[in-house]
Amino acid sequence: MILDLLTAAMLLLGGAFCLLGAIGVIRMPDLYTRLQAATKTGTLGLGCLMVGVALHFETLGVSVRAMLVIAFLLLTAPVAGHVIARAGYYAGSPRWSRTVIDERADAEEASAADDAGA
Repeated sequence: MILDLLTAAMLLLGGAFCLLGAIGVIRMPDLYTRLQAATKTGTLGLGCLMVGVALHFETLGVSVRAMLVIAFLLLTAPVAGHVIARAGYYAGSPRWSRTVIDERADAEEASAADDAGA
C-alpha cells in the first residue's frame, strides 16, 4: 500500500517536472534560458519517473536498468546542454534583451589584449 503510494507520488512528480520543463521551453525568451529549463527539469523529471518505475516493478533487473538510465542522464545532460549553448553562442544566437553579463566575450577580450601586449 505505502509502496504503491510512493510509486504514484514519484510518477506524478516526474510527470509534473517534465510538464514544467515543456512550459519553460515555450515561455522562456532565448536559447540559453530555454536550454536551462529543458535540461534541469527534464533530468529531474526523468529521474523521478525512473525511481517510480523501479519501485513499481520491484525486481533487481528493472531497478538496475532504471539506475543506469539515471546515471547516464546525469552524465550526459550537462555536457549536451553545454555543447548546445556553446554552439548557439558561436552561431550568434540572439540573447534576451535583459541579459547583462557575457563572461565569454570578456574572457576573449582579455585574452586578445594579453596576446597583443605580449
